[in-house]
Amino acid sequence: MEARLPHSSEFSRNGRLLLACVAGIAFGSVGIAVYSIGAFVDPLGRAFGWSRTDVQTALLFSSGLGGLAAPVVGHLVERFGARPMAMIGLVGVALGFVLAASNGGQLWLFYLAYTVIAILGGGSGPISWTYAIAGRFDKHRGAALAIALSGTGLVAIIAPPYIVWLTQEFGWRVGFLGVAALPLFVALPLAFLYFRPPDRTTLSEASGGAPTPPGLTTRQAIASYRFWVLLLSILAMYLGIAGIIPNLIPALADKGIPARSAAFATSAFGVSVIVGRLLVGSLVDRFWAPGVAAVILTPAAAGCLLLTGQPTIGVAIGAAVLIGLAAGAELDLLAFLTARYFGLRGYAKTYGLLYAGVALAGGTGPMAFAYIHQVAGSFDVSFAISAALFLLGGPAALTLGRYPRER
Repeated sequence: MEARLPHSSEFSRNGRLLLACVAGIAFGSVGIAVYSIGAFVDPLGRAFGWSRTDVQTALLFSSGLGGLAAPVVGHLVERFGARPMAMIGLVGVALGFVLAASNGGQLWLFYLAYTVIAILGGGSGPISWTYAIAGRFDKHRGAALAIALSGTGLVAIIAPPYIVWLTQEFGWRVGFLGVAALPLFVALPLAFLYFRPPDRTTLSEASGGAPTPPGLTTRQAIASYRFWVLLLSILAMYLGIAGIIPNLIPALADKGIPARSAAFATSAFGVSVIVGRLLVGSLVDRFWAPGVAAVILTPAAAGCLLLTGQPTIGVAIGAAVLIGLAAGAELDLLAFLTARYFGLRGYAKTYGLLYAGVALAGGTGPMAFAYIHQVAGSFDVSFAISAALFLLGGPAALTLGRYPRER
């Protein structure tokens, strides 16, 4: 990509776009839905008698349906552009949380709210934001993706204590309205002002004037064994993480840790997500990315095992940090490896298909995690399963092989 701007200017020219991407990923359909629901489990249970599985099943609608819609979102991003899709999606996310706040005890209405987040909010998911980053950055693509995707760490830091405070002081309805304000009044204005991703003409010029950006079509990518290996690796990694994120506060509460202390552990998790993203983003620009993935997942497995039994708050925070470092890698690695192995030609659609599998894991993981707790009477079995999944995902990534030459 010799026609690109000098590498030293990539960050200086695209700093505002990165800021918009951080906020969009934090408060878009994936980040805020996943990282907020754990704080609502007990308040909704007290209000309506819903079980933890009932509440966590909402993520099957937001993440699961969002995953099924991801290939369609990828197609729409390539056809109409990432900017309108992202902005419409942020409004959709806010509407979904407003609908959740209006619930009168009907579980189907609660699930409908999260369906709205998935469908109307789908454009605010990672596809739109990472498409822009992949098109604007080349040499520092890994670092740029890491910075943008650190939005999930940002929301993990902000959301739990913010929502716990709102629900304890003003009730769960105000909690949902407070969540709705984040995409509407924080992410949307930043997207309107600064989110201006490249169009396909710009990408073609960046690749030396070729009629299409370099890389494989989506059909060619699917025919490659690497597509399925990458899907397996990221799926195992994300399935392990997805079950833990929204269940961490309830799990620690079961072990006798107060809600506010548990929320602090979740915030520590969020800090480590950001550190993990930045660390992994820097490393994949310098080293073979599958090897980086394999190395970072081992401590996460140890963190899961530390959460079994009766951990102190200090041990719980340490375990959350180890898991958070891996959580900081998953979407960063997916976006980076998709662009690196398959190119930009069919990036949005290819990423959308891979993300569909990940999102389905994101939807089923929390529900399965809560269901195992319901059957076993403890979260320990779920933590052990997550550890095994981390140890599966790393070795699978190692079979991706060398990076292909740009074509």
